[in-house]
Amino acid sequence: MNPEIALVQLKSFGGTISLKIDVHRTRRASTPACEFSPLSITPPRDEASIAVRQRVYVDAGRAAVWGLGVNVVLVIAKMTGGIVTGSAALIADAVNSIGDVASALAVRGALSVAQREEDDDHPYGHTKAESIAGLCVALLVAFSAALLAIETAKRFGGELRVPGLLAGWIAAFCALVKEVTYRFTARVAKRLDSSALRATAWDHRSDALGSAAVAASLLLSPYLGAWGPYIDPIAALCVCAMLMVTGIRIFTSTAREMMDQQADEATVARARQVAEAVAGVSYVEKLRIRRSGLEFFVEIHVQVPGEMSVQEGHRIGHDVKDMLLIEMPRVRDVHVHIEPDTHSGVS
Repeated sequence: MNPEIALVQLKSFGGTISLKIDVHRTRRASTPACEFSPLSITPPRDEASIAVRQRVYVDAGRAAVWGLGVNVVLVIAKMTGGIVTGSAALIADAVNSIGDVASALAVRGALSVAQREEDDDHPYGHTKAESIAGLCVALLVAFSAALLAIETAKRFGGELRVPGLLAGWIAAFCALVKEVTYRFTARVAKRLDSSALRATAWDHRSDALGSAAVAASLLLSPYLGAWGPYIDPIAALCVCAMLMVTGIRIFTSTAREMMDQQADEATVARARQVAEAVAGVSYVEKLRIRRSGLEFFVEIHVQVPGEMSVQEGHRIGHDVKDMLLIEMPRVRDVHVHIEPDTHSGVS
């Protein structure tokens, strides 16, 4: 650096502004001559964006633990009630809740793995663990539905009886608890845009609807005469059908994410807006954003004036990356490709 040039850095919101002051000219003039260099962001992530990213995983983990606790309580209530009353529908619902316990454990473990930093074997991090957990939940739900349907169908060949009103009231209580759990988990999943929590939430909703159907059938069966004994296994089969549909829906949505589907339009538009606001960027030529669990990976091609030096273009590329990491805390990493401007007629 020229010894007559002093570098002064002023902290501003979201970055550091560098000022170059000509000390020699300042000694001769009453007003210092300042040369403003474009905005340079240091460091790549500020404390606020890191805190937001960590908070996402904390909130998701709490929602998973809450669901786990609820399911453990419901397993005990449903299984006890099913055994005491002899209700096939209530036992089927209990087995489904056991699957929910296993899926909640899988989601909680996946969230712990997903927030680990990159290592030599996983240069892109471990964020896909959250999506893998969503697939596991879907497969477990579908498998449980098929197994329960087979076992319930076998009951039609044996002696059928009306379980009693107690089983119905237990199912009604479980339906209410599950609906409350669904609303809580769905709210967290929407805020965090978590595929695993979204899958868990829909599992809660299907359980709530299934338990409500079981409750209605069991409470009405004593008053249906000869049809009464058939209501319980029919209700169990309805629960199985709902579970199968839920499993397929969860699997489809999570599989699209695993195949690196482009992020939603709002996220893409926000990234484009942030990049185009960086000084020196003429145009965003290409923008690809893929989800990986709760986070995003960005690949962006930006155009800069063709007469710009390689060093200046490189600096602008870093500014684009740094701004995206700061303004969008859930972005895990950014790859920037610099190209000459072809839209302004300069190349």
